[in-house]
Amino acid sequence: MMSRRGLMADIDDDEERLRYLEEVLSELRELAADHVILIEGNKDRRSLEHLIGPDFRSIEVQREGGPLAATERLLAHGDKAVILTDWDTRGGRLAADLESYLRFNGTEYDTSIRRRLSSVCRKDIKDVESLASLYDRLSESVSF
Repeated sequence: MMSRRGLMADIDDDEERLRYLEEVLSELRELAADHVILIEGNKDRRSLEHLIGPDFRSIEVQREGGPLAATERLLAHGDKAVILTDWDTRGGRLAADLESYLRFNGTEYDTSIRRRLSSVCRKDIKDVESLASLYDRLSESVSF
């Protein structure tokens, strides 16, 4: 495993991957206290509720009308953001657009959670909505 804040690519040990995933999710929980999580859709929210609990604010970028509209909504409230789009091609484009709009407007945002989740999950899943099932599978694997 790399440093606590580093990336964890190509780790095959489920226990180590689960530990790293739990660390990243714990940091996301902490950020969620004063950041809005920018996600792609409702399935992403349900997955995150399973993993970090229901008490977080989010904006579903797709339902909001795309990255520009989501950014405008965020800016209207003066909030900080966590960009947590999928790590497929489309999610990468959305993340880049969101990052560009937020940077242009001087809004504080975090992309490290997305990058780290992508690093540990990429070989199994490509999206936020599948995080809960991956977490559950790893938990079951490690408990035996």
